[in-house]
Amino acid sequence: MNISTLEITPHILKLIAEIDEFKGSWRALGTLAPERLAALRKVATIESIGSSTRIEGAKLSDRQIEALLSNIEQKSFRTRDEQEVAGYAEVMQILFESWEMIPLTENYIKQLHSILLQYSYKDERHRGNYKSVENHIEAFDQQGKSLGILFVTASPFETPLLMEELLCWTRDAFEEKLLHPLLIIGIFIVQFLAIHPFQDGNGRLSRVLTTWLLLKSGYTYVPYSSLETIIEPNKDSYYLALRRTQKSLKTDKPNWITWLQFFLHSLKRQKDHLAVKLNREQIKNETLFSTESLSQQEKLVSI
Repeated sequence: MNISTLEITPHILKLIAEIDEFKGSWRALGTLAPERLAALRKVATIESIGSSTRIEGAKLSDRQIEALLSNIEQKSFRTRDEQEVAGYAEVMQILFESWEMIPLTENYIKQLHSILLQYSYKDERHRGNYKSVENHIEAFDQQGKSLGILFVTASPFETPLLMEELLCWTRDAFEEKLLHPLLIIGIFIVQFLAIHPFQDGNGRLSRVLTTWLLLKSGYTYVPYSSLETIIEPNKDSYYLALRRTQKSLKTDKPNWITWLQFFLHSLKRQKDHLAVKLNREQIKNETLFSTESLSQQEKLVSI
């Protein structure tokens, strides 16, 4: 992994500092009432599922996803969009419940991929396994006709070794504190997507892995604010940043900064959205407390 050209600019440091300040504030805040946390997580999960699947071409709205999840026990999903949503919901639930116990290994990443695609009949043959045919990134017109290859991903032959090397580097980087955790996560994700290890589902899985690695790095607020919702309206910028960095990875001077700036800006906006929600909760609680206090005073006066 050539990170010798990684320039940690003052702007990068500022973004990291803001995100880490919120991380510390979240810890110091303690916890909201369990029912409020559950409500925040439910909304964020629906938003994440909706945005992440729509980024990849699904059409279901958040309202439709909420209705689908309310009947998910039936496990009857008619369309591919519904199958993708159900799989995403299940893998997110497992992640939130067990993230501390899941190690960063090829085996567990394959298991997460298998769960993600478990309801997709089209993906039955290859889910949980690395790709067996090439899956270069192509551009298509509105009629579905290929406009050409945008990015050449790793070959099926190269993929196992490249994934092994990526995971070894990532584990060592975390353990040795080679870089700030947010930079390690950003580098892991852009490399993962450059390899594109699975036949399908790489984009969705990359966003699942982002949440998982953030949780493992102590950013325990992420289940309550959707990162995918930040990315969806900025999808063009997301893909542009990925491509610019990915196209430089095999050169002598990889351009890490383009992707990392987009990634960190998205994380900052994620925590900003949660900060706004928490502020509303605080105002609501203060108003409720003031109303209850006034009511108690009125009772005392009447006595």
